[in-house]
Amino acid sequence: MLAATEQDLYLYKGMGASYLCIATKAGIEFPKALGVASATYVQVVEGKHGGAVKELGDKKLEREKLFAGAEFQIVTTAIQYCPDSVPEEVTKKVSKILKENKK
Repeated sequence: MLAATEQDLYLYKGMGASYLCIATKAGIEFPKALGVASATYVQVVEGKHGGAVKELGDKKLEREKLFAGAEFQIVTTAIQYCPDSVPEEVTKKVSKILKENKK
């Protein structure tokens, strides 16, 4: 199995964000929609790539790390595509993390 490339992850986070945008607009609560989008992302990375991400080496990542990465990538992408679907406190939290990482 090949580790997930940057291109693969770009596709998965885009699909996850798209699901999140559509689901929240359809009335599904944000946490529930994010959970489903993240779980789907993680299942694809585990099933298709053995849980490995090329950028981080070829070893399998723990499920918790995959989930955390999936959630963050999906939320940051959703903020770009459908900012009104992301709760304000989540957007603020993400902005703070991104600012801290730039330092």
